[in-house]
Amino acid sequence: MAPVASSRTRSPASEGSQQTRRRDPRAAARLLDWYDRHARRLPWRSPPGDALPDPYRVWLSEIMLQQTTVATVGPYFAAFLARWPTVGDLAAAPLDDVLTAWAGLGYYARARNLHRCAQVVATELGGVFPDCEAELLKLPGIGRYTAAAVAAIAFGRRAVVVDGNVERVVARYFRVETPLPGAKPDLHRLADTLTPDDRAGDFAQAMMDLGATVCLPRGPKCLLCPLEADCAAKAAGVAQELPRRQPKAAKPTRRAVAFWLQGPGGALLLRRRPEKGLLGGMMEVPSTDWRAAPWDDSEAERAAPLAASWRELPGVVRHTFTHFHFEVTVWAAQADKRQADTSKDLDGRWVALDGLADEALPTVMRKIIEHGLIHTAAGS
Repeated sequence: MAPVASSRTRSPASEGSQQTRRRDPRAAARLLDWYDRHARRLPWRSPPGDALPDPYRVWLSEIMLQQTTVATVGPYFAAFLARWPTVGDLAAAPLDDVLTAWAGLGYYARARNLHRCAQVVATELGGVFPDCEAELLKLPGIGRYTAAAVAAIAFGRRAVVVDGNVERVVARYFRVETPLPGAKPDLHRLADTLTPDDRAGDFAQAMMDLGATVCLPRGPKCLLCPLEADCAAKAAGVAQELPRRQPKAAKPTRRAVAFWLQGPGGALLLRRRPEKGLLGGMMEVPSTDWRAAPWDDSEAERAAPLAASWRELPGVVRHTFTHFHFEVTVWAAQADKRQADTSKDLDGRWVALDGLADEALPTVMRKIIEHGLIHTAAGS
């Protein structure tokens, strides 16, 4: 009988089938055989069956891969390793350098936690990562998934590693009908029933690869799947419908006015965002607060860095964060020498335009800067 788990109460017979599957190693064996033949070659991995990879590389890749695709992470991972080949090198780097190198990966709290974690490992743990989940969880920026992934992949510890790809495989294999995110505890428990004692790291990566290349969100390639014969969702003809998800609420929109202020030499005024909160510690073009209501001219003028002949540039800069859309109107002005000399009073610093690439600017600020460069160069 194919395994089934759902929001409905299971019968004693189905409970018994779960106990049987918990003792049955065949699913893991089939998956590992498949992985030995089809594992993706990724720069942070060791080939199946080889020596365990460097924990630093595993940890770095797992932090980068949170909310980000493998294709996007590859170049960043290579650049970080070239610049900071060890955890000690990363710990010794200025935070601004790390934030600048991270720019474009998003979720910048990950970069700050990455740096803090490197410092803890380098200074308090002698440069050696803990080899178990409980100790890994004590480090900055390491949650349940990352702790399990590092423990399994880097140290061969048996750990239940569940990311989005694994959730999809498990939801289909056991036909879990409960929508996400409510299904997460059940999916983790069921993944535990599949996880073998041996080759835990290879098994975790095999589940990820299966979800990424075969058990796809749309159009799963069931005929290629080593688990097809026992997949409950496949047997019921509902594989493509799972995992179910709660309907997403519509994202609100926040609005702001950004102030493109250049000094006599053309340098642009930037300021640092507060350490805590969205884009914490990153550099930004000064702006009003971000709010739902549009800004009228008089309100925006009061929020400007200084009194000047501000003009609104054409168009609107748009960006989408995880929880909201963002629309930015850009105002431009020129500061005279006296105003520029009081930049400390403006809570910012002047940056030459050809030096902007070296600043820790998040993607939304790079969009604003590109908008400002285009429209001020055009004399709009």
